[in-house]
Amino acid sequence: MAYATPPLYREFTTQAQIDAQYNPSIALADPAAPGKHFVAQSTLARATLKHTLDVPFGATLQETLDIFPADAPNAPVFVFIHGGYWRALSSKEFSGVALGLQRRGITTVVVNYALCPFVTLDEITRQVRAAVAWTVHNIARYGGDPQRIAVGGHSAGGHLTAMCLNTDWARDYGLATDPIKAALCISGVYDIAPLRYSYLQPMIQLDEGIVQRNSPQFLCRPCATPTWVTWGGAESAEFARQAQTFHDTWTARGNHSELRPIEGADHFTVLAGFEQPDGELCEWLAAQLGA
Repeated sequence: MAYATPPLYREFTTQAQIDAQYNPSIALADPAAPGKHFVAQSTLARATLKHTLDVPFGATLQETLDIFPADAPNAPVFVFIHGGYWRALSSKEFSGVALGLQRRGITTVVVNYALCPFVTLDEITRQVRAAVAWTVHNIARYGGDPQRIAVGGHSAGGHLTAMCLNTDWARDYGLATDPIKAALCISGVYDIAPLRYSYLQPMIQLDEGIVQRNSPQFLCRPCATPTWVTWGGAESAEFARQAQTFHDTWTARGNHSELRPIEGADHFTVLAGFEQPDGELCEWLAAQLGA
């Protein structure tokens, strides 16, 4: 008698099926091309924009911020959390997000954090939350307005942005209940359970406890922060489903969320909206922050 293979996650029964949905480099003709582009844009940003690099916000060497201040004082602020599936890249590959924002009068703060497997996802979440709290307390020293801080991130950073939204800021940091004025979740994974069965598991080392504590899909709280949940229109069906499901759960708690893909973009080109001041991502942030 033949028995059906039990699914690993939803309808997926093999790692290959999960990897096909969650490894965005598989479909690229040149998997190295996005990284080269990000490095080139970041080099341009550091060559042309005012900046202060490697500002410490925590006790470890990896806990640093790169700050690209706007020209005018008391500027609105965007805190950007980079991707890399929690096990790769750093703030230095993502200085380019400041290129369009600086020209819109927005100060950009790019977060660096420690990576798996040297730390767990619990610790990465803690570090990113600490970076946001540090920004609220200290960004005025760099010309930023602590009352107008948005947070956003891409891929792993989209997930970490959602974790920031689901933070008890008053209890844990002594801040206002909702100190974030807008949030931008880009191509995030909000139920991280499938990644236990993916090519990533040897590096990110998820267990059931980590999955439960760090899946924002299941942690949604009432929150006053306006949010745009987005992804590239050319991304896999699972990235679109993850966005839809998180949006549905988030709004079911009475929260305000816009759900809209960036048409034609893949998992990497979705960030192009930061590179020019009239890009979709810059436009949305400027509207939310009054820039």
